Amino acid sequence: MRFFLTRADRILKRSEFIALSKSGRKVQNQHFIACFAPGRQSHCRLGVTVTKKVGKAVERNRIKRMVREFFRLNRHRLSGNWDINIIGKIRAAGISSEEAGQSLQDIFNRIARYEDHQK
Repeated sequence: MRFFLTRADRILKRSEFIALSKSGRKVQNQHFIACFAPGRQSHCRLGVTVTKKVGKAVERNRIKRMVREFFRLNRHRLSGNWDINIIGKIRAAGISSEEAGQSLQDIFNRIARYEDHQK
């Protein structure tokens, strides 16, 4: 298993984010929204979006770091190749890393359940 995150493992282009939000499925909980769709790459890719409504740059970057770290350590639990965009809600500001991990685990479990239903 690889536990590193390269540039190829991330969604970077605005057009890809827009296409994912239009065509992808959405799941959410109190802290995060996830838009996901089957990817064209041979592996899962992650995009993270946190708006200025959430807080100042320090807080937004902290949320993005927590999401990327969770994805880095847990992407092996997702089978298939998905493009996933995690959107931080306003309630994500100020949460602990444990709370963020539990919330993201819930999101990943829902995506995995969706995978199982598609097979």
